[in-house]
Amino acid sequence: MAVTLTSRAAEHIDKFLQKRGKGVGLRLGVRTTGCSGMAYKLEYVDTPDPADNVFESFGVKVFVDAKSLSYIDGTELDYGREGLNEGFKFNNPNEKASCGCGESFTV
Repeated sequence: MAVTLTSRAAEHIDKFLQKRGKGVGLRLGVRTTGCSGMAYKLEYVDTPDPADNVFESFGVKVFVDAKSLSYIDGTELDYGREGLNEGFKFNNPNEKASCGCGESFTV
């Protein structure tokens, strides 16, 4: 089981953590919501939960709770720009469908 970051995503997270002046990594999880059933949630981690699964890519730690891992195992988190929009992109091999607005997905 693993969750990985691209070098662009790791660089963005690392820069943000440095600018913020605190934090040990990024928490990636899922929550029930939206028209397709689930949505990704991201937050910076200041104090890790000992029960979290911890993955590291390019020196940046990603924390994932056990419940979320079954839905996002194998996910690669990327960061990029498309036109005027920039942000994280989730390359999740478990995703079967997503809603038209891109806010939620189903496995």
